[in-house]
Amino acid sequence: MEKVSLIIPIYNAEMYLKRCLDSVVAQTYPALEILLVNDGSRDHSLAICEEYEKKDDRIHIIDKENTGVSDSRNVAIAAATGTYLQFMDSDDWLTPDATERLVTLAEMTRADLVIGDFYRVDGDHYALKSHIPETGVMDRRAFAEHMMEDPADFYYGVMWNKLYRRDLVEKYHLGCTTELNWCEDFLFNLAYIRRAERFCALQAPVYYYMKRKGSLAGSQLLKTNVMQVRLLLLEYYKELYQSIGLYEDNKAKINASVLMVARDGSV
Repeated sequence: MEKVSLIIPIYNAEMYLKRCLDSVVAQTYPALEILLVNDGSRDHSLAICEEYEKKDDRIHIIDKENTGVSDSRNVAIAAATGTYLQFMDSDDWLTPDATERLVTLAEMTRADLVIGDFYRVDGDHYALKSHIPETGVMDRRAFAEHMMEDPADFYYGVMWNKLYRRDLVEKYHLGCTTELNWCEDFLFNLAYIRRAERFCALQAPVYYYMKRKGSLAGSQLLKTNVMQVRLLLLEYYKELYQSIGLYEDNKAKINASVLMVARDGSV
C-alpha cells in the first residue's frame, strides 16, 4: 500500500480545524502521513494540532513562523516521504473515502495526476462541481483540451481536489511561488501538468470546499496586483498550450478565459 503525504497549511483556523482533522483521521485509506504546518497561528490552532498528534501517530506537526501558505506547502513537500501528495485547506473537509478513491484510480491507471469532483459549500447549500466526464487515461493533450473549455475554473486551478506523484514534483523541483498570495496554486498545477503524461478524472466528489466571506481567497484580491497575476497566469497557460500545439488556434478563447478572475463556479 503506497503512502500518501497529506499536507495542511494552518493559520488561525481554530474555528474549523477540528472538523478538518476529524475528516482526515477518519479516512478509509490508512497509509497516511499527515503533515500539519502551523504557519505562526496566533489562536489555538497549534494546541488543537498537538491534541490530534497525541491521538494519531500518523500526524506530524511542522511549527514555523508566519511566511504564508505557499511557503508552508513547500516546507511540507520537502519533508514529505509519501509516494503521493494530497493537499487540504484547514477550513475544509474530506469525504470519508477521498484518499482511497484517488489512490485506487492512480494505482489502477498509473496516472501522474488524478483530479476529482468537489462540493462547494455556501451555508447550508452544497453544490457539486465537476468538469471532465471522460473515464480512462488521458494524455496531456486530451487533458489540456478539457481544461481549455474553462481554464479559470477552480476545478483545474486548486490543489485540494487532486493527487500528485511526489517523484515528479522532486524531479522537476516544483513548488508554490512565494511571491504571490493569489493563484499560486494555479501556477503550480500548470507547471506540474507540463511534466505529467498520464491523467485521470474521478467522477466522484472528494472534497468539501467552504466558500466564506473574509476567507483568504477573497481577502487576498485586495492586496494583490490582480492584472499582474492574470498576465503571469496567462504566460503559464500559453507555454503549456504552445508545447502541445494548441495555442495558436485557440488563443482568443484561452486569453479571454484566463484574464477573468479565477472562479469556483461564480465570478
